[in-house]
Amino acid sequence: MYKKDDLLFVPLGGSGEIGMNANLYHHRDSWLMVDLGISFPDESTPGIDVILPDLTFIEQRRDRLAGLVLTHGHEDHLGAIPYLWNRIQCPVYGSAFTLALLRRKLAESRFDHEIPLIELGMSAVEQIGAFGVELIGLSHSIPDPAALAIRTDAGVVLHTGDWKFDKTPMIGTDTDIERLAEIGKDGVLAMVGDSTNAMVEGRTGSEAEARNGLKKVIAQATGRVAVTCFASNVARIDSIVKAAQANDRSVAIVGRALNRAMSAAREVGYLRDMPDFIPEDDIELVPREHLVIICTGTQGEPRAAMARIAVGAHESVSLEAGDTVIYSSRQIPGNENAISKVQDMLIRRKIKLVTDEDAPVHVSGHPSRDEMVEMYGLVRPQIAIPVHGTARHLMAHASLAKSCQVAQTVIPDNGAMIRLNGRSAGDDGNYRAEIIDDVHTGALTHDGGQIIEVQSDMLRARRRMLWNGAVTASVVLNRSGVLCAVPTVSQTGISDQNAADDYIAAASIAIEDAIGMLGRGARRNDSSVEEVVSQAVRRVAKSMFGLRPIAHVHVIRVGHENVADDAEDLIA
Repeated sequence: MYKKDDLLFVPLGGSGEIGMNANLYHHRDSWLMVDLGISFPDESTPGIDVILPDLTFIEQRRDRLAGLVLTHGHEDHLGAIPYLWNRIQCPVYGSAFTLALLRRKLAESRFDHEIPLIELGMSAVEQIGAFGVELIGLSHSIPDPAALAIRTDAGVVLHTGDWKFDKTPMIGTDTDIERLAEIGKDGVLAMVGDSTNAMVEGRTGSEAEARNGLKKVIAQATGRVAVTCFASNVARIDSIVKAAQANDRSVAIVGRALNRAMSAAREVGYLRDMPDFIPEDDIELVPREHLVIICTGTQGEPRAAMARIAVGAHESVSLEAGDTVIYSSRQIPGNENAISKVQDMLIRRKIKLVTDEDAPVHVSGHPSRDEMVEMYGLVRPQIAIPVHGTARHLMAHASLAKSCQVAQTVIPDNGAMIRLNGRSAGDDGNYRAEIIDDVHTGALTHDGGQIIEVQSDMLRARRRMLWNGAVTASVVLNRSGVLCAVPTVSQTGISDQNAADDYIAAASIAIEDAIGMLGRGARRNDSSVEEVVSQAVRRVAKSMFGLRPIAHVHVIRVGHENVADDAEDLIA
């Protein structure tokens, strides 16, 4: 499988998808995890709130897992810790803001384990198992993000995390270009890099541009203004507040996640010059033209503030025709339908909607192609491994890396075990990465206090019921398998009442026919009866409606052989 001295990279999540980042490195029989995040559900996963990576592979090697290092505090990089840490039970390392945010998440989730949280400063090297790990300061849409320079005897890997170049980030500092150049000069074996904007030409805009755009839009607004943004985007919160002040408006904060992020930011020294905010309960006391409300719900989450405001169901905030809603955020792939539903509700109520397609009210936190070219010029890795993106993003990133004269690119799928320190076939001294194995990966979720597989029988049945409905059939037989009553059939979610009556009649006849075709031995076996009845009701549903419903069959046995003299007629 692999050798003790192999330098390995194994993504368990985040490769070929947006979200659920979880990555492993191995050297000298020691493992290091980088990030442990969640993904969000879509219409194909009803009843699911979060999607988590399957850690079975590293759980089986937990005694050799030296630590978990977090690149930053976004949900797709640390959100799975409250659900899965007890399965790995290792120290967690991160920057000051990242850990401040994590502590609050753990407290809210009533997490009852004592996690060793170890704060790392930028540019200091921490020995974690067989790895020397250095955090390198970046710019991103959250405070204190970091790339990781992972040093081993087999070479240095730069794991970029999420990043961009921003000369005017408003909060924090720009990416530490000088340190990246120094590491590149010393030699980098591989760079594992962000692919989110690999198909976007040019350079990503600065936070200063978003701040100016917000000022202009708010200046033009009449009535009340509500702005939704990612709760962890502390620089954006600061920009919205400054834009409101520039237009003589007070600010109210609505949403638990926003208050949590702001509390963490203040703890580590950010947002110290904020004005007094309007309490949520006093929002209606402020003249509409003198208020900006910052709220959660950028991705159309049904329980978030913006969705409830849009339908007029929020307990503290109301909007009227002529008010303005600003989406200072991007659409995460997979959330387009949910976002559109909320925005459509606002438009129907004649509330003015402003997105980044209408005005420069948002800038990405990820590098566009020109910045990626610049990063490759600084780091100069022998091997490029694109992560953090769908297949299209990874392919575009790999093509760009090749154009930057990177000797080799490897596009991973989740579960690919990539050996980074293999010698080339010509034994010319250069390393050649190769995929040497595939390990178990998958998706889990939290349901009813338990962690279960997204593809478990229970959740698959739930999805099937959503799209295909359910049928319940009851049959009464004597011990010999003779039907003693007409089968009873009911349905949920298959059709309206008129068509349902036709279906029930047809299904009942199909059940009688199916049982009549069974041999005498099979009629005495409840499992055999259940199987043919289930097949019969599904076959009729497929024929009439094109559906494959879940079927529940109840077989009831009565004790007398001759319950009715004409019982045999029912199956004749």
